[in-house]
Amino acid sequence: MITLDKTRIPQHIAIIMDGNGRWAAQRGKPRSFGHQEGVEAVRRITSECTRLGVKFLTLYTFSTENWNRPADEVAALMGLVLTSLEDEIFMKNNVRFRVIGDLSRIPEVVRQKLQDTEEHTKDNDTMTMVVALSYSSRWEMVNAMRDIIRRHDLGEEGYQDVSDIDEAMVARHLTTNFMPDPDLLIRTGGELRVSNYLLWQIAYSELYFCDTYWPDFMEEDLYKAIESFQGRQRRFGKTEAQVEEDLESEKE
Repeated sequence: MITLDKTRIPQHIAIIMDGNGRWAAQRGKPRSFGHQEGVEAVRRITSECTRLGVKFLTLYTFSTENWNRPADEVAALMGLVLTSLEDEIFMKNNVRFRVIGDLSRIPEVVRQKLQDTEEHTKDNDTMTMVVALSYSSRWEMVNAMRDIIRRHDLGEEGYQDVSDIDEAMVARHLTTNFMPDPDLLIRTGGELRVSNYLLWQIAYSELYFCDTYWPDFMEEDLYKAIESFQGRQRRFGKTEAQVEEDLESEKE
């Protein structure tokens, strides 16, 4: 039985939901079947994150590289996005829905549903679920640089000189500018890479990898990831002694 420290729950968890296709293949089913079961995992993990007090849950749903997959799989995934957004999990759990990514490539009917769901849930404030759809971190950073250069060329205030560009400015131009960086990044499915996901934002995130395929990822697996997070000391470049001094100061 895992007992979590409720005072040290990560406020932002990002997840690379990997293994849907392999899960289906093991059962002699088409890859789309695995993606359907993956939606069930999203529902239960979203519900549990809200119960634990997580404030942001960011899910890597479909990367820009995934457009290279077989057309029938891409079509099935887009259809699944539509049906999964019908789920009342957002209202039942008071969850706000947001989406990040290159939506220009998304079919119009899907794009409209995404926008409608964002609008419908905009006043929910227990947790924000962020879906990374047609997203890649390199795409995001290139777009940020283009926007900064465009504003510089227009001579907008604060963009006149290259020295005006700092980390804060870049962060403001990322699609994730409305939320804090992830405290914990979880990847399921056994792969040990981050696959072009939130590269800027996870600079100091704690990473957790597990072999469990996403459709089999249960609440207990989430607890294990959070338990691992709670067992680590986050130093952000400081020494262990400095971190302990900061903690003592906070208690005073």
